[in-house]
Amino acid sequence: MQAPVPDLRGAQLAAVYYDHRIGGDCYDFLRVGTTRVLFVLLDIAGRVADNREIVSSAQTVFRSAGAELFAQEDVNEANSMVELFLQLNRKILKTAGQVCSSPAFAGCYNESLGTVSYFNAGHTPGLLRDWAGIVELTATGLPLGLFSHATPDASIIALEPGSALVLVSRGVVEARNRTKELGLQKVKETLGRRQTTTAQEICTVVLNQVRDFTRKPPTDNDVTVLALVRNPAVGESDPRMNAKKREKRI
Repeated sequence: MQAPVPDLRGAQLAAVYYDHRIGGDCYDFLRVGTTRVLFVLLDIAGRVADNREIVSSAQTVFRSAGAELFAQEDVNEANSMVELFLQLNRKILKTAGQVCSSPAFAGCYNESLGTVSYFNAGHTPGLLRDWAGIVELTATGLPLGLFSHATPDASIIALEPGSALVLVSRGVVEARNRTKELGLQKVKETLGRRQTTTAQEICTVVLNQVRDFTRKPPTDNDVTVLALVRNPAVGESDPRMNAKKREKRI
């Protein structure tokens, strides 16, 4: 069961999923200090009836280890993200009792700096949308649940005012209409042309895109979207619109 979405200072978090669960998609949030919030989107292999215990144990470790690793104000966020990966990986392997491929994207948003320290463990690329366009945040390591000694890299990005980090599950990218897949490129195109400014709007737009494309409920994968948006600076609107205005003046 997911925790309530925490209130952020100068930013927003939101997540939505299709009406019913099929597989092992799991998202969660955790405030770990006065200026930091952790979030994760996890896709554990298998059907929901078979992997419920693994999902639950992973969530428990995310919350307990996350709170401990990020307790200090002067914590090294990158090192703590790597340690969080290691603890999640060990717990998934132990609970499953076998290899259990579990792609995950986890991040720590720093409200004071407007930065996100993250790892992408074999997950669908995160999408960073700012005034310059959309950048893919590709994998920094292997999925959880494969190798006991696997270690990822941790990266850091800056969220400019008005920018957004969007995470979509495999079920979004692999959504099908007969023989065609939706694909990540179409999600990027939608995010690029729609003037969505809140985290909830972004999640809803992507979910509606999947519904319009498939025209039927998913039967193979969960469909989940998570968005983190840093609010525009006071008096400013969408940074892409501001960039266009600057181009016109030039």
